[in-house]
Amino acid sequence: MQLIPSHQLNLSNYLRKGDAIIIGQAAAEPQTLTQALVAQRHQLEPLKLFLGVGLTNIFLPEHRDTFTFTGFGASLTYRSLIESGGMEIISSHFSALPELIRNDTLACDVVMLQVSPPDAQGQYSYSLSNDYLQSAILKARVVIAEINHLAPQTPCDFPLHESDIDFAIESHHALIEVPPTPYSVLTEKIATHIAKLIPDRATLQMGIGAVPEALLSQLQTHRGLGIHSGMLNDSFVDLVTSGAITNAYKEIDPGVSIAGVLIGTQKLYTFAHQNPVLRLCNTDYTHSQSTLAKLKRFFSINSALEVDLTGQVNSETLGRQYVGNVGGQVDFVRASANSQGGYSIIAFPSTSNKGKNSRIVYRLTGPVTTARTDVDIVVTEHGCAHLKGKTLEQRVLQMISIAEPAHQELLIKQIHENGIY
Repeated sequence: MQLIPSHQLNLSNYLRKGDAIIIGQAAAEPQTLTQALVAQRHQLEPLKLFLGVGLTNIFLPEHRDTFTFTGFGASLTYRSLIESGGMEIISSHFSALPELIRNDTLACDVVMLQVSPPDAQGQYSYSLSNDYLQSAILKARVVIAEINHLAPQTPCDFPLHESDIDFAIESHHALIEVPPTPYSVLTEKIATHIAKLIPDRATLQMGIGAVPEALLSQLQTHRGLGIHSGMLNDSFVDLVTSGAITNAYKEIDPGVSIAGVLIGTQKLYTFAHQNPVLRLCNTDYTHSQSTLAKLKRFFSINSALEVDLTGQVNSETLGRQYVGNVGGQVDFVRASANSQGGYSIIAFPSTSNKGKNSRIVYRLTGPVTTARTDVDIVVTEHGCAHLKGKTLEQRVLQMISIAEPAHQELLIKQIHENGIY
């Protein structure tokens, strides 16, 4: 590994025109490197960038003058890139990304990532995001790391060594922080319904957002919970300190919470530093069906843009607007639906646009992200629709019962006029 003073960083010494670059996502974005990439882009054009979850505004639509952007969804700050026509979407399960990199479907010439300073053994942690970076590092011609001295040394499945990194700069860049999402009385109602479904000793996966925040606050009296998830936030810390999460009853990784990405505030990052009760693992492990199949009482809690009357889930588009993503939803939903004693749960408010539009619909306006055969329970503020093992007619009745009452008559009319499909 060659250490380069950050003020002397000239990316043209390491990058080639036309390179495909995979960049650490979310709170693990190497901001000094990405800022330099934008500032020096005209010396390197054209470049192809693959982006994950966006939490900064470093990459903007006007940077399409030199960059071609691809990603796996409209994640947070990257939505503007999609709306401007500047980002192409790779429609893929999150679990498939490592193999897409390995077989060159998703090109990778260069990796840019944030790592922690080395520990006493000389190992570098992935800091706040492990995920598909391991596959990218093995494939890349050049690996450039930003050693951020403010980044936690989070325990990882396969830490990095100097030999894994070609070039590095050092920084003291402030970590990206995302405070917990505020939740409303309506969201709290949804969380209350979900909390009643989850037994002690269950293993949980959940996304980020208002519903998971509200749910985590209601699980503090549960006991023996485990975690195997794609992402974790600040509320995870509260559940550990309250004694709710112990991971004592997991069939794999007992005593350890497993995740791929951390998105939170300094509260979470401080907790993660050298903490043996947490481990960041690569996507081949966190989202693998062979791994997840070992978990009993596995509960996945995910959201949706809309769900039809038979339980089909759209988590990607509204009309012609791509506003979501496939992500790991299907990976976790399928695993929990097949788990002994577990359930897949899709939870969301019953309406959008201040109650004007029902999110329970007769026909989806976008694609089927998750098949109805994989959905066990759908939850809104009006209750739970138990779909597993039910006929189509029974599913329709269950779904209408949890729709906003003001929209139920129209849904019934649509069924009578068009039937069930």
